[in-house]
Amino acid sequence: MAFVDEATFYVKAGDGGNGCVSFRRERFVPKGGPDGGHGGKGGDVYLVVDSSKNSLLDFRYRSHFKAQRGQHGSGRDRHGRKGKDTVIPVPPGSVISDVESGELLGDLTVAGQRLLVARGGAGGFGNTRFATSTNRAPRKATPGKPGQERRLRIELKLLADIGLIGLPNGGKSTLLSRLSAANPKVAPYPFTTLVPQLGVLNLPHTDPCIIADIPGLIEGAHEGVGLGHKFLRHIERTAILVQVIDCSSGREQVIDDYGVIDRELACYDDNLVSRQRLILLNKIDIASRESVARLVEHFQHLGKRVLAVSAKTGLNIDHLKEVLAEMIEDAGAETE
Repeated sequence: MAFVDEATFYVKAGDGGNGCVSFRRERFVPKGGPDGGHGGKGGDVYLVVDSSKNSLLDFRYRSHFKAQRGQHGSGRDRHGRKGKDTVIPVPPGSVISDVESGELLGDLTVAGQRLLVARGGAGGFGNTRFATSTNRAPRKATPGKPGQERRLRIELKLLADIGLIGLPNGGKSTLLSRLSAANPKVAPYPFTTLVPQLGVLNLPHTDPCIIADIPGLIEGAHEGVGLGHKFLRHIERTAILVQVIDCSSGREQVIDDYGVIDRELACYDDNLVSRQRLILLNKIDIASRESVARLVEHFQHLGKRVLAVSAKTGLNIDHLKEVLAEMIEDAGAETE
């Protein structure tokens, strides 16, 4: 299934119904007296968070949404019915803005959260509204007001507890498949993951958490180089970043790889650098013990939290789960 994380769409709220000019038949009352009903209000357009959705794919097939107009008023003081609202489901993490003004309208993160994006027009008044002691038979009614219409932009920022980041071919997809039931494409060449992948990590003493595999970043990603620049936004809300590094490529290359991602995070958003991060040295099954030990010592000397694993063979994966559970608990305590 295609992953879509940006879209624009048009919304139009319902117009208000027109008021009615009508007179009832009644003896000794001029023209029977006014009995024209008011028009009904037009329907509104709402966005509602649907937790079962994780992509904006629906907006690729439908980009126009209109609410029902209000019914017109009629005689015998019958007011028009309100137009039916239109409700558009969106995934958690949707950020809504107005295309023309650029105004941020809402940041939808919680299941069931609603956002009014287009207000229906008010209904017109029937001639009963204009009756006075000096004008007992008004022949005046007003039309309904037009409903609000606007063009909106929706941007998805995935809500995940843990984000897997790193250069292409570092083993992030294999790691995701080890930690969850996700089944991402795995191949021995770079850029096998072209869109973010989500998985659920079940932990023994805490609630399940969401892991996002962010497609491989490369140097210059924050400036639009490669694929990663399209998906950097998806790590803005992750509590924990796990930087996966291929440690079989040699000490100098590993240190350089770490620096590339560190700089990209800093250039994109300074806050990401201070986020809880775990340096995960992957592919220890094909690296020498001595080189892995020196790398662990190097990152510990820098004050970094570091762990060495093999996503392919499963070596140290259970220990990784324990470490992630501790980090999630720490992250939860910080937000309280």
